[in-house]
Amino acid sequence: MPELKTPWYIDAVIYGIDVEKFADGNGDGIGDFIGLTQRLSYLNDLGVTCIWLLPFYGSPDRDNGYDVSDFYAINPKVGTRTDFLNFLHGAGEHGIRVIIDLVVNHTSNEHPWFEAARRDDKTRFRDYYVWSRDPPSVEAGATSIFPGEETSVWSYDEVARAYYFHKFYHFQPELNIANPQVRQEIERVVDYWLAFGVSGFRLDAAPLIIGDNGLERANPRDPHGVLRDIGTYLQKRRPGGVLLGEVNLEPEGMGRFFGEGEQLGLLFNFMLACYIFAAMAKEDAGPIHEALSLLPEPPPFCGWANFLRNLDDFDFSRVPAELKEQVFKVFAPEERMQVFGRGIRRRLAPMLKGDQRRIELAFSLIMSMRGPPLFVYGDEIGLGEDLSQPGRNSVRVPMQWSAEKNAGFSKANVGDLVQRPVSSGPFSYEHVNVADQQKNPRSLYSHIKRLIALRRKRPIFSSGRFVRLNASDPAVSIHGFEDAGSLLLVAHNLSSREVTAEAELDAVCCKRLTDLIGRAEYDASMKLRLKMAPYGYLWLSSEES
Repeated sequence: MPELKTPWYIDAVIYGIDVEKFADGNGDGIGDFIGLTQRLSYLNDLGVTCIWLLPFYGSPDRDNGYDVSDFYAINPKVGTRTDFLNFLHGAGEHGIRVIIDLVVNHTSNEHPWFEAARRDDKTRFRDYYVWSRDPPSVEAGATSIFPGEETSVWSYDEVARAYYFHKFYHFQPELNIANPQVRQEIERVVDYWLAFGVSGFRLDAAPLIIGDNGLERANPRDPHGVLRDIGTYLQKRRPGGVLLGEVNLEPEGMGRFFGEGEQLGLLFNFMLACYIFAAMAKEDAGPIHEALSLLPEPPPFCGWANFLRNLDDFDFSRVPAELKEQVFKVFAPEERMQVFGRGIRRRLAPMLKGDQRRIELAFSLIMSMRGPPLFVYGDEIGLGEDLSQPGRNSVRVPMQWSAEKNAGFSKANVGDLVQRPVSSGPFSYEHVNVADQQKNPRSLYSHIKRLIALRRKRPIFSSGRFVRLNASDPAVSIHGFEDAGSLLLVAHNLSSREVTAEAELDAVCCKRLTDLIGRAEYDASMKLRLKMAPYGYLWLSSEES
């Protein structure tokens, strides 16, 4: 029987992009697929192996494209099908895979399905959504995803003369996943985009797809059946394709979304992201160790997508209140930096006050864990934020390519830009941009590029046995991987002070280790002794290459 190969996505380096904020190729002030295609060489040079595209479908754009009005259309403002195909072909030529958002727990209220459903209660589309003639009783805790912006999960439609269910905004009616016809529609959407050549999907709000939709469940006896169906259909149509799930639950509930490997291939590691920032707030490695112990072990060929920030609010609703308070006190002390009572709406670099040492440290943490690292556009250069913007737009600022007009994002007049780039303060495009950092071997960009290269050259991250050493200093975390006599250890100093830490090497066997970044050598025959700079990190390997 042939040996099964590790799926490509386990060792991927994933880069998230909001197309309309990345690069404007036609000069109208809005990022598009033409501009994105022109920047593929940049992503290839950085070391990215997979691009994750946020929604670009037909949409009224009342919720950053997550209110989809046509699953089969490309929003005209970002391009045409030809532009999209050209982008996919270009990505393929660079060896970069593409996954796209699959938003199927709700639609826009301007979707033709909903328009038909509200006008005729006899049409099949009526059962595509969840309706109630009378105001339904709402269970305790049944609140909107957006508390403070939506007061109820039921809204009355004057045309239908009935209430419809929505967990998100009132203009995003929830699909009735219990309806087999809806599930067939989802498969058609999957099939359509696979035909273009995408390698998988990021499944939005996966727990809500299988959860209570107000009146009924998709399948009470087998709630995960719909995820299994989508996963099975994907593998049938695109063997090796991936479903990356947005699942933010308590640790004990998350493992079920892998199933036995037939549901979601990757899950966002929300838990680790929260605990990394707790460790950085406390300058103590303990929270990182705690997070690693809380996470369930994925089945074979499944994994955690490790990230620091995404383009949503940084959600702390699933962690202990004291941990959330510690992080908010340090990284989001002002009310305008917070949202929905649970999240932070800030970019990575401003949260860390632009301290390159700490940004590199954070990147090193996710780059050195088992499972693919995932980061969003601009974090590799320390892109800033715009807290004057509403909601998630605070972190979706235009990419800063140069110190030229409009940060090199667009040649349009400033008034025509989809959103203005950061133009003042330490994160302005005059100080933070790709062009300048590419010329500087000591820039954040150059160091992140080096970390990606180190990661990609070492299959031990997926093939090795995970090990963790107990360091004598609580600010130091040491973990790594051992495989067939090879050893890789990564040490991180979470504190602002210089430390000297020791760790016993009883669990691993090695005589000497070489720092892959600084090239220094360490005696590892009995005890490892490390002297580390403030916020320093070391990648120590038994193999020098």
